Amino acid sequence: MKLRKSTTLAGFKSLKGNILQGRTGSKIKLREKKLGDVRNDYRWQSDAELAKLDAAPTLIMPFSIYLLDYATEIHRPKFNKYPLAVETLEGRHIGNCTCYDIDEKKYEAQLGIIIGDRDYWDKGYGADAVSTMVDHVFLTTSLHRLYLKTLESNLRAQKCFQKCGFTPCGDLNRNGNHFLLMELKREQWEKERNTS
Repeated sequence: MKLRKSTTLAGFKSLKGNILQGRTGSKIKLREKKLGDVRNDYRWQSDAELAKLDAAPTLIMPFSIYLLDYATEIHRPKFNKYPLAVETLEGRHIGNCTCYDIDEKKYEAQLGIIIGDRDYWDKGYGADAVSTMVDHVFLTTSLHRLYLKTLESNLRAQKCFQKCGFTPCGDLNRNGNHFLLMELKREQWEKERNTS
């Protein structure tokens, strides 16, 4: 996956086929997205329950059109988006973890995650993926802040993000949904990393 020049200023670069694995005891690995992920991603975005958890509309476009859009994005990624697939250690694709809205002037990006495979819910896979992405961002880029939004009613997601060091920093009402905003700053990440 080639990233355009503007993302290299923040430090986001292609993994060039490498895999990111978390700290000791990690349950997951992160890798670049590939065309083979399309069926899982389509299924997850077409799932009404998953869409509701993400406050997104349920995907209704035909698979053939989705596939064309997906292939285009894989081969020509957006300059302000860094999507990675979440896999088990055995190589099963169970979700995605993405940094997007990368802002080089503010040195920040928004983080998003989905564990689409319900067999891996409430078992620490999401927290492991978020922690691995956070470590990668702060170790390899110039970003100072990661932030996210989660539905106020999604207590499972909030617990996951708090476990990874994110703290509430506000709220947001959009399209009839109430979101909790959370952030993790580099200084806090460094402090927690040095004490663990």
